Amino acid sequence: MPSRHRSRQRALQILYQLELGKQTVGESFQAFYSSLHTAENENSDLVETKSCAPDDFMEQLVRGTFADSTRIDEAIAAHSEHWRLDRMPAVDRNILRLAIHEMTRLDTPAAVVIDEALELARQFSGDASVPFINGVLDAVRKGLEPPPTAS
Repeated sequence: MPSRHRSRQRALQILYQLELGKQTVGESFQAFYSSLHTAENENSDLVETKSCAPDDFMEQLVRGTFADSTRIDEAIAAHSEHWRLDRMPAVDRNILRLAIHEMTRLDTPAAVVIDEALELARQFSGDASVPFINGVLDAVRKGLEPPPTAS
């Protein structure tokens, strides 16, 4: 089973592919696993490896993010001042989508989700994207917290 970080990397790649292509989620998974098997086993005599096994967490992230994209995009638009969704780089947009889905629908702590999203931004996007993604996700996180109670 891949690490959760690796699953998030894979989910980002598939979400990016879904946005740019005209495939279904199932077709994207099939294409991804096929390319993963080919790339990772190109110089190997092994027929199967553990890395080609289904990645359940990645699939959960992709399916959930894709199914809830309208609500997620509304949250991004509400928390990204002076940035229209269609003007954001596709990678940044999908990092935000993935993180907001995980933060709002799964039991992963917000701090972990934000840290992972920033790592994805450092790896797949530019340096300027890191503070932008951090700001949007922090605003979303603050909106999830219950208001302080007066004592």
